[in-house]
Amino acid sequence: MKIDIWSDVACPFCYIGKRHLEAALEQFPHSKDVQVTWHSFELDPAAKKDYEEDQYQLLANKYGMSREQAIANSERVADSGRAAGLAFDFDNVKPTNTFDAHRLIQLAHQKGKQDEMEERLFKAYFTEGKHIGDAATLQAIAAEAGLDASPLLSSAAFTDEVRKDEAQARSLNIRGVPFFVFDMKYAVSGAQPVDVFSQTLQKVWEENHPQDITPSSSEGGVCEDGSCAV
Repeated sequence: MKIDIWSDVACPFCYIGKRHLEAALEQFPHSKDVQVTWHSFELDPAAKKDYEEDQYQLLANKYGMSREQAIANSERVADSGRAAGLAFDFDNVKPTNTFDAHRLIQLAHQKGKQDEMEERLFKAYFTEGKHIGDAATLQAIAAEAGLDASPLLSSAAFTDEVRKDEAQARSLNIRGVPFFVFDMKYAVSGAQPVDVFSQTLQKVWEENHPQDITPSSSEGGVCEDGSCAV
């Protein structure tokens, strides 16, 4: 089974959704036969690399609410994160453009470390207050995973891969993230509860692996080739 996930590392619900899917996979007896692939989705492609405003003020400006409302909304998201075992520190989040972070995830995918990089960037952004739009920060994060991001950050490498993911998202009419697609047949939108992911995993597995019907024993009567044995 293949699960394709469109996500942005600046999306708190993507981090929560990741945890919910992981929890469902831990309970799924066929998890070793599940392949997860992350795809790039920029929530704000026009975002600046550096902002003077903090996360709360940017949210207030974007949605026309007060700073107090933005803080309260963020706290509710943090509560959801805590329920999933995540520690969100919105006070220290550094808003930025995530394009280079997506390119780094694409590099990690090529090296077989995509999930590891996705997790590391989520934690860096939401828990550690790191500036994931900064080249030096991304280089350090890459080095932790045994990757060299220097050539990537000094070139346009993996730009096409990011754009391809985003084009595919448009073709699938994906307008928000996280967005999970199971075997390109079933979709789960948003950070749904664990049981929603569990039910979807089971449904897709059963459709792909219909059970063989076999006799429970050889003792019952049976008719074969025009004759009946009793």
